[in-house]
Parts: sequence; structure tokens; C-alpha cells
Amino acid sequence: MDKFDEYTKLLLQYNKVHRLSGAKDVSEVDANIEDSLYPMQFLTPSKISTAVDIGTGAGFPGLVLAMAYPKIHFTLVEPLMKRTAFLHLVKSKLGLKNVTIKSDRIENIEAFEADLITSRAVAKTGALIDLASAFIGEKTVLLFYKGEGVHEELNAAWKSEVINRGKRNYLFIKGLK
Repeated sequence: MDKFDEYTKLLLQYNKVHRLSGAKDVSEVDANIEDSLYPMQFLTPSKISTAVDIGTGAGFPGLVLAMAYPKIHFTLVEPLMKRTAFLHLVKSKLGLKNVTIKSDRIENIEAFEADLITSRAVAKTGALIDLASAFIGEKTVLLFYKGEGVHEELNAAWKSEVINRGKRNYLFIKGLK
């Protein structure tokens, strides 16, 4: 079975009891997977060896990106135990050797310079940058999955680009340091 199909099956199974995600059927999980993977066309994986996903939740986007990019090591940061337990289950069942799961808040994690930092539906952009600052180096790319209000969160000092797809805006920020 394809990793994404197995992930979908596990998420729907455990979501019934633990309320890990708002997705309630295969089409909703597929939409979240597609949303997570859409920015792949704008990333340069050869320049990325480490990634951090802030507030991974049930796996969007960090776990899904880790499945798509097995050569990139992803650190998934999620403070809720029921979600990290689910992430550990998926990691084990799918044999995702490129995933580390941290059951804590990002500000409590031992920092390292990441090539890519992602986050979806966690906080406003400025707050996310503050939370992730210890992980940001000269070449770090930030990819935040934002809603329709993204333009209100932008700072002219950031080298940023917003790619719109329906109600989703993918915010890329490069060169903060």
C-alpha cells in the first residue's frame, strides 16, 4: 500500500476516537495531503537536508513532506501528546527513518540551524518567526501555510513571496539573517 494511503487509513481510524484533525473522510485527508505537497514545485530539495515543522498536528504539512522527501530529515514539533503518539505510530508503521518527533513547544526544543522551517495554522507570521528564530540561519527558507489574511502579516523587510492557490496562501521567506 502506498505510504499516503496507509497514512490516510491510520488518520481516519485514530481520528474517530482522538480527534486529531478536522478531516473526516478520504477526500478531506486527500485535500490536506495535496495542500501539504503543493509547494514541492517551488522547493529545491537538493538545498535542503534538515527541516523543522512547527505544530505538526496530525501531520500536515511536516509528516506528509517527510514521506515525499525521504532524503530530508524532518523534526516534527507538536506539544499535544495524543498527536505525538499518533505521529510515532505513523513513523513506525511507515518506516520513516527521516523523522524525529518532539513532544514539546518549539521554544523548548534544542535549537539547530534548519534549511527549511514549515508551519500551518499555528500563529501569525511575526510570532512564528520569533518562535523559530533559534533555528533560522542565513540560508533557511521559511514556508508558512497561511489563509487569506497573509498580506496583513507581511513585513517589507522580509524577502518574501506569496503563492496563492484558492483560499490557501503559501508564504516563502528567505534570507532573514
